[in-house]
Amino acid sequence: MRERSERTNGHSSTDGIRVAALDDIPEGEGIAIDKAITGTADDIALLRDTDGSVWALDDTCTHEDASLADGWVEDGYVECPLHSSKFCLKNGEVQGLPATRSTCPHRVEVRDGEVYLFPGQAP
Repeated sequence: MRERSERTNGHSSTDGIRVAALDDIPEGEGIAIDKAITGTADDIALLRDTDGSVWALDDTCTHEDASLADGWVEDGYVECPLHSSKFCLKNGEVQGLPATRSTCPHRVEVRDGEVYLFPGQAP
């Protein structure tokens, strides 16, 4: 598994960081949250599955650095738009080649239609 991004900006680990409204993320798609907001080493992809659930993974595909936020989200997986590597939304494990390394998952909560991110915390 890939190493977890480090936090550097001192956000509270108990409240999370409000990063988007739920309506900002269409089902089956994702948005990227800039590392300057999260304090992590990488941008983080917020991904909304076709069942409406929201997940967060490091935004960079471990194969060739494409943005997973630009990928396709369906049935618990995100597919990289560059070479179709697949990652599990729950734990970041690689599920389809050509990527061979997993990506880092982060905890997400949706409260009153707002999405809160807990960088560096496991879901």
